[in-house]
Amino acid sequence: MHRVGSAGNNTNSNRPRKEKRLTYVLNDTDDTKHCAGINCLAVLKSSVSDGCNYLFTGSRDGTLKRWALGEDAATCSATFESHVDWVNDTVMAGDNTLVSCSSDTTLKTWNCLSDGTCTRTLRQHSDYVTCLAAAEKNTNVVASGGLGGEVFVWDIDAAVTPLSNSSDVIEDDSSNGINGSANSLPISSLRTISSSSSITAHTTQCHGYVPIAAKGHKESVYALAMNDSGTLLVSGGTEKVVRVWDPRTGSKTMKLRGHTDNVRALLLDSTGRYCLSGSSDSMIRLWDLGQQRCVHSYAVHTDSVWALASTSTFSHVYSGGRDLSLYLTDLTTRESLLLCTKEHPILQLALHDESIWVATTDSSVHRWPAEGRNPLKVFQRGGSFLAGNLFSRARVSLEGSTPAPVNKEPIFTIPGTPAIVQHEILNNRRHVLTKDTAGSVKLWDITRGVVIEDYGQVSFDKKKEQLFEMVSIPAWFTVDTRLGSLSVHLETPQCFSAEMYSADLNITGKPEDDKVNLARETLKGLLSHWMTKRRPRPSSRASANGDVLPGKDITARSLGHSRIEVDGNAENDSMVYPPFEFSTVSPPSIITEGSQGLWRKKITDLDGTEDEKDFPWWVLDCVLNNRLPPRENTKCSFYLHPCEGSAVQILTQGKLSAPRILRIHKVVNYVIEKMVLDKPIDGNNDGTFAAGLGGQLQHSAVGDGSFRSGLKSWQKLRPSIEILCNNQVLSPDMSLATVRAYIWKKPEDLLLNYRVIQGR
Repeated sequence: MHRVGSAGNNTNSNRPRKEKRLTYVLNDTDDTKHCAGINCLAVLKSSVSDGCNYLFTGSRDGTLKRWALGEDAATCSATFESHVDWVNDTVMAGDNTLVSCSSDTTLKTWNCLSDGTCTRTLRQHSDYVTCLAAAEKNTNVVASGGLGGEVFVWDIDAAVTPLSNSSDVIEDDSSNGINGSANSLPISSLRTISSSSSITAHTTQCHGYVPIAAKGHKESVYALAMNDSGTLLVSGGTEKVVRVWDPRTGSKTMKLRGHTDNVRALLLDSTGRYCLSGSSDSMIRLWDLGQQRCVHSYAVHTDSVWALASTSTFSHVYSGGRDLSLYLTDLTTRESLLLCTKEHPILQLALHDESIWVATTDSSVHRWPAEGRNPLKVFQRGGSFLAGNLFSRARVSLEGSTPAPVNKEPIFTIPGTPAIVQHEILNNRRHVLTKDTAGSVKLWDITRGVVIEDYGQVSFDKKKEQLFEMVSIPAWFTVDTRLGSLSVHLETPQCFSAEMYSADLNITGKPEDDKVNLARETLKGLLSHWMTKRRPRPSSRASANGDVLPGKDITARSLGHSRIEVDGNAENDSMVYPPFEFSTVSPPSIITEGSQGLWRKKITDLDGTEDEKDFPWWVLDCVLNNRLPPRENTKCSFYLHPCEGSAVQILTQGKLSAPRILRIHKVVNYVIEKMVLDKPIDGNNDGTFAAGLGGQLQHSAVGDGSFRSGLKSWQKLRPSIEILCNNQVLSPDMSLATVRAYIWKKPEDLLLNYRVIQGR
């Protein structure tokens, strides 16, 4: 597990962030496929013979999905979206509760048969939560472990019960309008797991339910397992040992040594006597907990073992890992079979009757034949070898040959979408070029959230070169592909630094010289559904411009900023312009944080009840009150001098200032307006182009609106002027920022020269 920053604000990050950010995750396809590796699996078998069986998958794309299983197909019947980072593990707690954990440091409980209802968010871990374990016969007990070395034991029934006092540990998602809905699970009265005085309570919370803390790990925890009754818990991680706990009290009972590298997978038999462990040292070990020792070791794999699954009688184990191979091993006879080989490392396994589900770092899930009820059938086909031990590696390694896999093809596959693995933000700061795991290169428009060109399998670098534009626009957003798709991050005040003229965006109905703030319009597009559904509340009050403020926080926070700017050009319009209209077929998801923590939701699922508890204040201040934070470097200072030897001169030869986005053709117009010629032109009665000049200016401002009105008679006779920088003639469409970045290339103020084009 790599230590990579979360898609949302990571509260444990060492990098200080003054304000909470807003992220939106783009989606190119329908919502029925994962777009990143599958970290976890859970099977829910129907209690009736003709009922529907379900498979739950948790992905690095931050979502879980429920699949209705048929004989040779699977249909996505629900997407569970609330986590803001990788989903690392999931377990069933009873018949209708699904528990998941994530790199966003939370656990979440779900009504697994609903349309995706998150019933509670459990916040107790201080770092990534990597693994879960459940007691099959004591369905309310779930254990969680993570990178912080923390192991907690939860009573799920107690944890999802509403508390009379508010709690930071437990957050009711069904009440704040973010991740819950009205059809949440009925919840029982508050219960505790144990009243034992030896329970170690986490000290960060004084009120409400607190899970049992099993303290002892000094390093990260990657694997957990629990027996059926919930009386025994084993854990493993980077300390290379297997620790055994009493989950009812959180007390340590023993420590088992033997592995020489990280413990990555654990299994307990139903009684809790035997334990299987898989490690990055490539070994599988069988432990007798009664004797407190390792009774067998199995050298089957050639690399890290990341996933284990056993038959119900604990007689055989299925194992997979980094060597891309799935093996079946008889724990008694030590015979092993290579069931199949994959193209990607295996992350988790789930037995389902006569087959086994295999999850990998790819976004697809495969179902392979396994003879789970009678694995001896597989061995009768031949092809097995004896697993080695500590002193004798597997025969396959000794002979230097690879056994032939028993199965060539899976029974069927649940396909995913290739994950984006490479990206480049183009200079226009609206388009992003991406490449996915299938080698497909696409061009995205991030202000609309759509793919505007699919180039297929072409060279990413060559396509990037072809799309290069000599244009300079401030970096107003950042992008990452941690979730397998494009996550676009907006942070104040940086995101408000980029502007374009409405004419350059082809916006009709606005004056062509109106400046459009890209972040403001993007936020309006993202929140258009929320704005439509938003209703004033009795406690709300209207602002001076007629907008309803959702709460006091925004007003107080905004007035506290002495330099808040009101975007005058926008005239407080709520219209979403075409360049900022997001798809409703594949809508992006918002990841952001208010006063009640991080959350994630599709923009079309926002119901209008979200307010300052849910959104950063600056987002609401922008879309509701038309206020933008102070921005720097929106102006460009420059000098305008005649070319050497030119007889043409203008009266303003001091330092000039203009918007960074001002085009060179506006500078041409400015020169013509201020020009003084040696002799008058026919038809110009006053003999000069110096219209309205009032003496030499030491510091002038070049406006956006030059020549906005109709042409005057003298303008029809205007001479042809060209502007140069570093002796290079500039294109009229270049902006001052582009000239400074690509032509001038110096920290000093920009120096432009002008001259009359002869013979024109």
